Amino acid sequence: MALPWFESLATRGTASHGSTAYASNRPQTPPQRMAFIFVPNGIHLSDWTPKSVGHGYDLPKILQPLAPVQDELMVLSGLTHDKGRANGDGAGDHARSASVFLTGAQPRKTAGQNIRSGVSVDQIAAQAAGHATRFASLELGCEAGRSAGNCDSGYSCAYSSNIAWSSASTPVGKETNPRSVFERLFSDSPGKGRDKKAEQRERLKMSVLDFISEDAKRLQKTMAVQDKRKLDEFLNGVREVEQRIERSTDDNAANIDLDYPQPPNTPRDYGEHLRLMCDMMVLAFQTDRTRIASCMFADAGSNRSYRNINVADGHHGLSHHRDDPVKLEKISKINQFHVAQLSYFLQKLKATPDGTSNLLDNSMICYGSAISDGNRHNNENLPILLAGKAGGLVDSGRHVQVAPETPMCNLFMSMLERFGTPVDFVGDSTGCLSELQL
Repeated sequence: MALPWFESLATRGTASHGSTAYASNRPQTPPQRMAFIFVPNGIHLSDWTPKSVGHGYDLPKILQPLAPVQDELMVLSGLTHDKGRANGDGAGDHARSASVFLTGAQPRKTAGQNIRSGVSVDQIAAQAAGHATRFASLELGCEAGRSAGNCDSGYSCAYSSNIAWSSASTPVGKETNPRSVFERLFSDSPGKGRDKKAEQRERLKMSVLDFISEDAKRLQKTMAVQDKRKLDEFLNGVREVEQRIERSTDDNAANIDLDYPQPPNTPRDYGEHLRLMCDMMVLAFQTDRTRIASCMFADAGSNRSYRNINVADGHHGLSHHRDDPVKLEKISKINQFHVAQLSYFLQKLKATPDGTSNLLDNSMICYGSAISDGNRHNNENLPILLAGKAGGLVDSGRHVQVAPETPMCNLFMSMLERFGTPVDFVGDSTGCLSELQL
């Protein structure tokens, strides 16, 4: 089982105690992490955009759940994904929005096998630095989607269902089952799927922590008092996530008629599903299983309803609002619900110690949509947030207005530079984004 870094074990070399292992080759300076979160169908911008720029801005309605982490948050206005526009290819804005989100590349309009987009920013980083961790990157989502067929006006479903691309023709499939992610993170084999010990745990109905409890006790005897407390807190956190996964699976076993198709073995409650996926990213970063993650809160063009917040209409249908104030209010509620789950993720990162600071201080979390207004399907002035301080390399706590038509990929160039994996270009980038630091 992967563990966080412990100072009192730092000088002992690589050692193992049964199935619990720690390694002293983890860097003593906390590493950078990056995560990218996609939401579909655009945003109600008048309830999203702060009225003032710089520090000390007031959080508008949609962003209010982020108040506890406002000092670690940068609101970026004015970024553009030109390759999300039709550029002669006609309809299909939703599929393009997902495909372009992390690539900045114009997807080939096809519903066949000859799909083509570009390498996504997360995979650029993974290919350069992924060797340092067990998993080069982690791809998550909450809707299974499809990998083939026509999903949007002649665009393959592969475009709508994926934001990570390891090559121009290869989307990286996402995992939608929190239990499978958990088993993957804490299995003995680096590949996907369940290992023999995971299967044995299930047969014996044992917790991961029960399974390695004797090893953990032996390890604690060798640790300083502060690290013993840190280990207890970490193991309690793992236990809580494991129990929530167990409860959510039990709930899903009930014979309930759902109004939206869900992947098998996932929580019935969408909010809990989102939060569990956020927990998986926190655990992966905390244990240094990976330093790069992406998550699709929903697939492009998703028409999921949000009855949990009293919005029975489908999201995609509502996004074609035609300035109807009733529809706009419902869209705003959906947007705020998604932001509340982001806030949960960021607060957990902030509450997780990492060296002398915390995980959020040593991370860059990019959140947003590659469609600005769902009714217009436009791709300029995108709703984008950047959370975290990148180890002091980002001056957060600001609303930043960049010049019109500034490529979104300029933000990615700047993130890669701070991550320690600079490149000459990403997608349609024209350079780095100087506004990240004063």
